[in-house]
Amino acid sequence: MTLYLSMAAFALASSITPGPVNIVALGAGARHGLLASMRHVSGATIGFTVLLLLVGLGLYEMLERWPQLMVAIRWAGIAFLFWLAWQLAADNGELSFHATARGPSLLTGAAMQWLNPKAWLAAVSGMGAYAVDGDGPLVWQFAAIYFVVCWLSIFCWAWAGTALRGWLANAARVRLFNRSMAALLAASAAWLLAN
Repeated sequence: MTLYLSMAAFALASSITPGPVNIVALGAGARHGLLASMRHVSGATIGFTVLLLLVGLGLYEMLERWPQLMVAIRWAGIAFLFWLAWQLAADNGELSFHATARGPSLLTGAAMQWLNPKAWLAAVSGMGAYAVDGDGPLVWQFAAIYFVVCWLSIFCWAWAGTALRGWLANAARVRLFNRSMAALLAASAAWLLAN
């Protein structure tokens, strides 16, 4: 049981901390509400779990053989973060509070994880710590634990965004919020550039 608690603690520490996917979940909750944000929450969780499984089942060996692939993923992720930051900073601040509002899609959430350097680091270090030998059942158990913890963590960010909706009823506050989120995303990308 101790191994599973350790896996869950690792998953929680990696999933609940601020990062691009969580910042988008916060913004989606604020802009579109909790229900519309669930596609992003679920997509990001599925996308990360698939990444984690592939790393555990051998993708890491391929990345070691072709390190330029990891460099390309890193640069694509950094460019994507800067693009998201620009989109947030340029937003006019008009929120859609009606039921037809559509948040980020399931596919967007999944793609964000594959372009997210934080996700790659979590997948590689997590599998390195818990299933380095590629033990199939252990890889699947870790992925199952991570799926639940990841979904709940991203959900918490979307819920927090939804809780901010009342405060964000004013377009000027939304612009301030969006620009703050844009600054956080740009800072994340800049940090990745520096390291």
